[in-house]
Amino acid sequence: MTLLNDFLSHLPFMSTQRADLIISSFLPMLYATIMNTIPLAILSFIGGLLIAVGVAVVRTMPARNSVLRLINGLCKIYISLIRGTPLLVQIFIIFYGLPEVGVVLDPFPTAIIAFSINIGAYASETLRAGILSIPKGQWEASFSIGMSYRQAFLRTIMPQALRVSLPPLTNTFISTVKDTSLASLVLVSELFQVAQKVAASSYEFILVYSEAAFIYWVVCFILSIVQQRLEVRFSRHL
Repeated sequence: MTLLNDFLSHLPFMSTQRADLIISSFLPMLYATIMNTIPLAILSFIGGLLIAVGVAVVRTMPARNSVLRLINGLCKIYISLIRGTPLLVQIFIIFYGLPEVGVVLDPFPTAIIAFSINIGAYASETLRAGILSIPKGQWEASFSIGMSYRQAFLRTIMPQALRVSLPPLTNTFISTVKDTSLASLVLVSELFQVAQKVAASSYEFILVYSEAAFIYWVVCFILSIVQQRLEVRFSRHL
């Protein structure tokens, strides 16, 4: 630590006090990233992906009766509402709205619900595009060997659609990691909220927020490397 402190203190516009602040605030930020930011992003993405699969299936399913047409219409309204309103507004509506109807949750699960609903709308369109990109011949080939619509979708169409949708879905996950900073506004103790507290107590706003930005960048950089490897691996099976 002493060597690191000496190194930082010799940088331009850096003093010993600033170097101490960077070192002392790094571990709390890192802890918040590991314990809250990343779990929040992962759980929200899983929840959003489950919503997206259901919505995408409904949107691409032939509307043979009025019930399916009604559900399809509701899915369109859901997508339009989520894509047409800011994520911050959605978080506030859920965080302050649920208690008004008698549902009281801690900030962390409330944030998961808000992010999952938001991710579900965007990811459903990604999956829908992936499903529609599969040639109709794949459907016909599946039906020709006796598969039902459900079997053809699950065994033939959906695996291919997921591979096609992998790059935009991983981009969505990386964006979710950054969007978790909005959870600080509803009292979730993630990376950005810790940075806010440190900055407010030290008045070193640029320094502390730059350190937080660096941690976000490192996490997203690692995720982008994982994304590239996944794309290469799955592309071999196309």
